[in-house]
Amino acid sequence: MNILCLHGSPRKKGNSADMARIFLDTAREAGAEVESVHLNGLEAKGCQACFACKGASEVCVLEDGLTPVLESARACDVLVLATPVYFGEVSAQLKTFIDRTFSFLTPEYARDKEHRSRLSPGKTLVFLIAQGHPREDLFADIFPRYQFFFNWLGFTKSHVVRACGVYHPGDVQARPDLVKELAALGQRIVSGT
Repeated sequence: MNILCLHGSPRKKGNSADMARIFLDTAREAGAEVESVHLNGLEAKGCQACFACKGASEVCVLEDGLTPVLESARACDVLVLATPVYFGEVSAQLKTFIDRTFSFLTPEYARDKEHRSRLSPGKTLVFLIAQGHPREDLFADIFPRYQFFFNWLGFTKSHVVRACGVYHPGDVQARPDLVKELAALGQRIVSGT
């Protein structure tokens, strides 16, 4: 099993990074191959709405730091998106990647629901969300919104671990329930149960 983890936070040792580390360590111990990319270090443009990927090209025509990341996402079995919540949304770094996945949709994606995606079907999406604000009713729409679009792309199985009230560095590690949930999910995904 091939897992690609995209770190959306500019902080390499923040709470979303801790969540990803726990999940990935467990998955790796269970036999998965893991690749991690910190998006903040990449030179990357957002989608330019050029629609070249709906014409002569089947891939995004922009050539920048996201080019190999998009190829890795195309090849992976499991895509992990780890992000803090910034102003009620995923980080700008992660949103840039998400917008560029528009290139995975076929030219007929709006009309042909059976053949929307250029990706192999049956991929798994894991969303790891670190939210500083403790109220669980706030920003609860992030995962369902992106789950909808990633389902179009062929991610037919999806999971979320959302940690609310993790504001300070180390808050994730101080929550045994959260650590247990992340490790259990890593084990479950690799074992296929």
